[in-house]
Amino acid sequence: MTRTSQKLAGKIALVTGASRGIGRAIAQRFAAEGATVVVSARSLQDAVTLPGTLAETVALITQAGGRAIALAADLEVPAQRDTLVARAAASAGGLDILVNNAGFAEYSSVETMPLEMFERTLDHYLRVPFALSQAAIPLMRARGAGWILNLGSVTALPPLRPYAEFERLGGIAAYAAVKAAINRFTQGLAAELEADNIAVNAVGPSTAIRTPGGGRFIPDSYPTEPVEYLAETALALCHLPARERTGLVTHSLHFPLAQQLPVYTLDGRDTLPAPTIPAWAHPGIEPSGA
Repeated sequence: MTRTSQKLAGKIALVTGASRGIGRAIAQRFAAEGATVVVSARSLQDAVTLPGTLAETVALITQAGGRAIALAADLEVPAQRDTLVARAAASAGGLDILVNNAGFAEYSSVETMPLEMFERTLDHYLRVPFALSQAAIPLMRARGAGWILNLGSVTALPPLRPYAEFERLGGIAAYAAVKAAINRFTQGLAAELEADNIAVNAVGPSTAIRTPGGGRFIPDSYPTEPVEYLAETALALCHLPARERTGLVTHSLHFPLAQQLPVYTLDGRDTLPAPTIPAWAHPGIEPSGA
């Protein structure tokens, strides 16, 4: 594998929801920078609800010369959720980086949303990151440093007026509220862990990324962004010491542009053009991270 700088050489990362989409892309980019990546999802071999498996993710990484370990865990099952971090550390020999990516978006208006759907949204996007972070902190503290990255969303920002059709009919109020909560959780946990040299940051798309999970909610005509920009931002948030970069809520096109970061393909071999901020990006995004 041709590597750019080996920023993560010797590091061990756990990436949840890595059987497809954003999680897979982050795992590939981290492996290209030298990390041993523990990839997790509900099943090793079977595509449970959508195309993509952990076995495919591991194959992509190993074929490119990287190292990956697959662990199945259904994060809706407390016993599997609460043992995942320990299993990952045992299988790989420690833990330096936790990427809380897993989730399955379900949208409904507040009026019609079943309570079970609301509870799943809380589980996927707040309770699970809380539980996995809680388990990872002692392991990172023992190693003298660590990085926790939470996946955010531009929907956490207030809707613009006049309200767009998506805001009025998209049924994202509950999902967006939980994403706003994970941003605040990120910032608060960063303050708690800065003295332990454990960085905590968040990244979300600047607009939208078409993935097997979220793509069903995106109109075919909507110009989505390549996942590589988010993966590069994730890398940037997971290698500097906490005193240099922590507590940031970032977005995938804005942050590399503001920081003048080169963006690489997922295998680290080639560079992509500098990101361009489209006119439809939310004007409330802070380019360098809030």
